[in-house]
Amino acid sequence: MPVYSMTGYASGQNGPTGSHSDAEPRPAQAGRLGVEIRSVNSRFLDLTFKLPEELRQHEPALRELITGRLKRGKVELRASIESAGTAGIADPSSRLLQRLNGVQDSIRSWLPTARELSVADVLRLAAGDSTPRGDWGAELAELTEKTVEALMAAREREGARLAKMLLDHLGQLRKLAAQALPLVPKLVEQQRARFLERWQEAMGLGAGATPPEAAQDRALSEATAFAIRIDVAEELTRLDSHLDEIERLVKKGGEIGKRLDFLIQELHREANTLGSKSATLEMTRIGVDMKVLVEQMREQVQNIE
Repeated sequence: MPVYSMTGYASGQNGPTGSHSDAEPRPAQAGRLGVEIRSVNSRFLDLTFKLPEELRQHEPALRELITGRLKRGKVELRASIESAGTAGIADPSSRLLQRLNGVQDSIRSWLPTARELSVADVLRLAAGDSTPRGDWGAELAELTEKTVEALMAAREREGARLAKMLLDHLGQLRKLAAQALPLVPKLVEQQRARFLERWQEAMGLGAGATPPEAAQDRALSEATAFAIRIDVAEELTRLDSHLDEIERLVKKGGEIGKRLDFLIQELHREANTLGSKSATLEMTRIGVDMKVLVEQMREQVQNIE
């Protein structure tokens, strides 16, 4: 299955000669229906509908259609009806102007503080008055279905891009882990030699007060404690396991966003622990590079459905 992003945009329009219901036929020049859907990331599916009054009755059907296709994301659907044969600004009729003036006088007689209608208000009301009436249910459902298909295609393309970036980052994390793994035995051996050297110097200063065997045992004990303190083998093993699971999920596809988000948190924890156990500049650099990559992956995963 493909990986879907939660970010996408699609729009569509029906021409003035589009299909219409036989029960309530409309003239060929009745109008043009437009649908626009945009989505961004969200923890759950959050739907918002911005519909003109003529289409508001169809919101439940639109909601059912979208919830059947999308699982996560903040989704906004806008629909509009554009009058055919009308270009630019609508020209309000004298009758409409008289009606608006009468309604305004009536309202202001009860509400003296109400503001007067502006030219923009009159033009907007005139455009609404000229909006074609009729049952747009069948056309709206068909157009919305096509627009959702286009949105899914856009989200799939973006998801493929995110999946590729995640796999690239996984490869970089594996390289960093491979660099970190051989550093620990070298550090332990260097520290062991350093402890022995320090104890030998201490024995010389103390005129042989400390038996050589005791000095060596003490040095080895210190080296062992140091090895335990800086050992990152367990963290690297868990990190490698998380990387394998992330790669499996990305290649599998589907609804993987929440699972990936959890695994990214685990990756971040292992990278932090590895950095806290750092005993050399090289290990510190590796830990910092890992955390940068994990943070980039976290941002990408938040957009995956």
